[in-house]
Amino acid sequence: MEAISKYFPELSELQLQQLVQLPALYKEWNDKINVVSRKDIENIIERHILHSLAIAKVITFLPDAEILDLGTGGGFPGIPLAIFFPETQFQIIDGTGKKIKVANEVIEALGLKNIKAKHMRSEEVKHHFDFVICRAVASLDKLVRWSFPLLKKKQVHAIPNGLITLKGGNIKAEIKALPRNEYVEIYPISDYFEEDFFEEKCAVYVQG
Repeated sequence: MEAISKYFPELSELQLQQLVQLPALYKEWNDKINVVSRKDIENIIERHILHSLAIAKVITFLPDAEILDLGTGGGFPGIPLAIFFPETQFQIIDGTGKKIKVANEVIEALGLKNIKAKHMRSEEVKHHFDFVICRAVASLDKLVRWSFPLLKKKQVHAIPNGLITLKGGNIKAEIKALPRNEYVEIYPISDYFEEDFFEEKCAVYVQG
């Protein structure tokens, strides 16, 4: 957890304790329900927890803001971000029930009160949110199509409501496939974290 303390020195003792518990919880559940690849489970701090927290370098979610994590899998990036922003409300969803089961077990074990995990697809969501976040779910054009109808009209953050997704690979081609009027910002994660894993990773913001 030294990397997390190095990049986020402002974390409280409670937050660090909660983050420290994540690797053991996921390893325990991964033996029963495979939600993280075997290769990644050995590097879960870097490849899942720290990667999720890259969003906290891009934006500071406000108290009482509502964030939707779309296609969360076992709870990334939503659970680490719910620990980081304890006064922000998170809903995390996935279409695979067994993954949501793991997410709920982890949430309960950590005693997190600001996050709810639900087994559902984006088209079933009736609520509206300040931001939609996700990681390695689908192409950018699909994410925009699924996310934008779920955004609140009222703006309260420093940047307008929108989609923030963690991406790798040829992001320029995905951006090119978007409608021309979409406003996009790319944040290279290597600007924030020095580990080799983040060299070709970025956070992408698309304004709603």
